[in-house]
Amino acid sequence: MDEPDPGLIRAAAKGDHDAFAQLVRAHQTMVWHFLCRLLDDRSLAEDVTQETFIRVFMRLPTFSYRSRFSTWVFAIARNAGIDALRARNRRDRLAHSVADVNRDLSLSSPAGQIDLEMSIAALPTKLREAFLLVEVSGLRYDEAANVLRIPVGTVKSRIYHARQALIRELGERL
Repeated sequence: MDEPDPGLIRAAAKGDHDAFAQLVRAHQTMVWHFLCRLLDDRSLAEDVTQETFIRVFMRLPTFSYRSRFSTWVFAIARNAGIDALRARNRRDRLAHSVADVNRDLSLSSPAGQIDLEMSIAALPTKLREAFLLVEVSGLRYDEAANVLRIPVGTVKSRIYHARQALIRELGERL
């Protein structure tokens, strides 16, 4: 892969949308192929490829020319892919725990995703914020405790109660 001209990178970093579009066109296919293999899901790879280039655009002014531009882009793609895998794993864990209660549940379907989102939105604020920080954003319990300024044990309790409420709510929806 040919590396882009540093002038093109600088122009894109300064907000030149045509320059950025050239960078995207030069790298998007390789990033998508990488993410297809990493995620084993072509549709998700398309979404994460878009997320990758949003991140590239936002971080472009921080590119330091210490590595090849393509290496930097692939590092961003890798991180976006890992974030997507973690999110999928969290959804799968939740679906598995809810499916234990109701074997007919499919949270991978669009309707199942809507039911899940509605159920999360229905949680009391204290439960919802702890749940979102740990299960959706991927923070550890101690990190969520720091964000919420509460003891770790309280975070664990809120997560437990949020999960139980979601299991009940989703079981009723089906």
